[in-house]
Order: sequence, then structure tokens, then C-alpha cells
Amino acid sequence: MKLSVVLAVYNEEKNLTECLKSVEHIADEIVIVDGGSTDNTVEIAQKFGARVIKTTNPSMFHINKQKALEAAKGDWILHLDADERVTPALVKQIQEAIKGYPIEILDAKKQNLFIRHQKNIETRDGKIGSDKGEVTAYFIPRLNFFLGGYLKHGGVYPDGEIRLVKKGKAYFPCKSVHEQMHIDGRVAWLSEDLIHMADPTFSRYLMRANRYTSLTAKEFEKQHIPKFGISVFMYMFVRPFTTFLSLYFRHKGFLDGFPGFVWAVFSGLHFPLAYMKYWENHDA
Repeated sequence: MKLSVVLAVYNEEKNLTECLKSVEHIADEIVIVDGGSTDNTVEIAQKFGARVIKTTNPSMFHINKQKALEAAKGDWILHLDADERVTPALVKQIQEAIKGYPIEILDAKKQNLFIRHQKNIETRDGKIGSDKGEVTAYFIPRLNFFLGGYLKHGGVYPDGEIRLVKKGKAYFPCKSVHEQMHIDGRVAWLSEDLIHMADPTFSRYLMRANRYTSLTAKEFEKQHIPKFGISVFMYMFVRPFTTFLSLYFRHKGFLDGFPGFVWAVFSGLHFPLAYMKYWENHDA
């Protein structure tokens, strides 16, 4: 079985080398869809022998991810973000999965976390894949690096994402930043963690938060969220407060120390910031 590793990137020179190093020994091909990078991203990709496809950088970044999926030639596709790292243990499990070996999750606590996480996603977004047939896609749990450590509580872990898919059996609808891939077949889980270096610094976190609040503001506009009355109260006060309480106390974010506190606070602030951007854009 051939494995394609694909990424959609834009100005990722600081991340791309470590990402590609982590997969260069398992990838039969590397496909990079570049959204017009102005740094050394393309040159780095070419050093690893990647096939680079140059295009624009749409705000709906799933569009370029879908282009990368379509360009892949392997039997299986591992699609990553540049700030993700594949560990040796995960490499081994990916190789077993694409060969058709059954993946057993021996840690009961992990298994329950995975089941609960997937149910939460399906409650929000609808059923993912089917209950019968062959496995054509795998969720991979992610360990998120934030303020000097990995977040293991606060509702962050397992942060599972569908990352390993069979060619032709998965696609991005490209309608929402929060959407899940559409899967033709059954979905399973790998148990080894994917390292996610999304926020090595707080400034990086704020930069990403700015991007995601802007995307949420656009979704508010599509949904025609009212700019008055109960909506103001909900998004400016209720949602940030309940989000903080849920992440910090119910999901035990306090066990992650100060980083867990900061994560809970700023996760709650996502809603008023997005709502204020929506308000501003709506009046512009």
C-alpha cells in the first residue's frame, strides 16, 4: 500500500521542516498545496522532494486541503498541518493500519475518551461514516502544546481529527471552518498521539485566535444572528462564562496549571470577540 502525505500551507517556513522530517521515511510521496507563500516554504518543501502545487490562499482553508487530497496518488492519505509532528510510535501504527492490521486500543480510559469525543462531534455535526463495512478513515488523537506544556485536560484532549483516509473515500465539503470530513465507509481510531505545536508562544496563539474569531464572525453573518436583545447577552456574557466554567472545572482544566487557566479564559473570550467582529463587519 502506498502512502501519500499531503499538506495545505501558507508561510510555514518555521514549522514545515520538523513536520516533514517526522514523515519522510513513511511517505511514498509528499504533496504540498501552497497558498502563495512569501517566505521559504516552497523551497523547504522541495528539499524534501515534495510535489508543490501553487494556488491562492482562501479564507476557507479546507478548499486547499481538498485540493491536496485530490492531488494525492497513494492508496492511503495522511493529511497534516505544518505544525503537527508524527511520533515514531504513531508512524508504526499508521503502517499497521494501512496494511489492514486491526488496531486495538488497550487503554480503557483512552478508549472511553475517544468514544465520548466522537459522540460529541457527531451530536454537533451529524453522523461520521457508517457503522458497517471496511475502515476507510482514522481519527488520530492530538496532544496540544500551549505555554510550555501539553494540555491533557480542560476538554482539549483527545482533540481527535480524521487524518488518515483511504484514497477516494473522504472529502471536505468546504462549507464551514468547523466541519468534519465526509467519509464513505467506517471510521476507527489510532491510539498514538499526534503532536500539535499550534501555540508554542502566546503571540502565536493570539494570531490564530484572531483568524478563528474572524471565521466565526463570518458564520454568524451566514446564520443571520441578531445584533440586539438576547443574542448580545448570550454571546457577550453567557457563552464566555459558561465556557470557562465547563473547561476549567467540569473538564478539570485546573489540572493543567496556569496554562489550563489561560486556555479556559481565552476559549470563553472567543465568543464575544467573534460577535464584536460580526457587529463591526455588519455595520461596515
